[in-house]
This record gives sequence, structure tokens and C-alpha cells, in this order.
Amino acid sequence: MARKPSKPAKPARPKPKAKPAAKAAPRRVSAPPPPDVAASDPSLFAPLTPGEAADAVRTLTEDRRVAAMAKVGRYRVVATEPLVVKPPHWMHGHRLARVVVYDYAADRTVDACVDLDAGVVAHLDITRAQPMLSREEEALATSLATLDERVREKLALGDAPLVTMHYWGKDASDPAFARRSAAVVFGRHGGHPSVVAVVDLLDNQVTSVVPASQW
Repeated sequence: MARKPSKPAKPARPKPKAKPAAKAAPRRVSAPPPPDVAASDPSLFAPLTPGEAADAVRTLTEDRRVAAMAKVGRYRVVATEPLVVKPPHWMHGHRLARVVVYDYAADRTVDACVDLDAGVVAHLDITRAQPMLSREEEALATSLATLDERVREKLALGDAPLVTMHYWGKDASDPAFARRSAAVVFGRHGGHPSVVAVVDLLDNQVTSVVPASQW
């Protein structure tokens, strides 16, 4: 008996391609917490000692960028005060001093940050802006105005210096427009001002004396 022909074998089904593995989401790195300003050394805020103030001024005057000012010597230290910077500034934690100097010879202001720990001038700003009067300048202007004969002639009985303040002219016709000056106001305590004397702090002389009502 003849055998039946065998059926051809079915082709094997292709295996389904494996799906690519899903990429893992990148992990978020949390930012470090901000530095705690309250943990700063409180001694950094303390007033400068006389020695620290002297070191700050010496460090500034030895800087080559203000060598001409130091050589001529016609300058006055207006302020020396502690300076504190916040983290993450690289000077955070350093004992810093701000020194403000007015250079009479060049008619400019030098504003510096001195790193007392490193003994260097960390920042220096030189401008034409005039800073407030120093106490020494106020005392000098008051003394010059009080001794001036023109002022004394206009003072009434009981008039005395009431206040000394920084003054600059409104236009170029006023000498105080381009020269560091102070205005000394005279009058009776508890009363109205009577006389105003303008003092040129470059030449140490009174440049004008006017009634307070016209000033």
C-alpha cells in the first residue's frame, strides 16, 4: 500500500524583537542648602581696633595703584570701618576693613576694601565723587570760620557755630563747584541761623560769608 505523502513542515514563526529597555530617568541632584549667615563669626562685625585701622591705612597707601597719592601726602582718611561679606563670596570669614580716603591733590576719592588677614587690598574704587566730611575736616572748617574776621564782623551777640556740613556749588561760577568745601552755619542755639561761611578745604580759607536768609 502506497504511503501518503507527508505534509511539508510549516516555517518557524520569527521571534518578536525585544523592545529596547526604557531609559532610566536621570536622578535629580538636590542643591546644597544655602549657607547659614547666622553662623558667621560675630567678631567680624566688631569695630576696628586702632591697630587694625592703622594696618588698613598702611596697606592701602603701600598699594602701587595709589602710590602718587601716598607720595604727595595731601590726603585725608575719611572713614575706616569693618566690612563683612556673605557666603559664598571667597572673602567670607575674612577680617575686612573699608577705607575711604579723599585725595586733595588729585581731587578724587579712594574707596578700598582691605583684607586684614592677607594684608592686601582686595578691591579698589577711585572716583570723582566726594565722600562725607571727616570729623577732622568738620573741626578744621569750624575753626577757620570762627577765626575769620569777616565772619566775626557779621555775628551777633550769642551767635555760635550750629552745624558744619559738606557743601558744593550749583554751577562753575561757585568756587565750591570743583573744590572740596564745607559750610559752617552760625546762629543762636534754639533760634534761626544768622550767617553761613563757606570754607575751602583745599586752601584752608573762607571763600564767602553770606546771611543765612540769602544762602
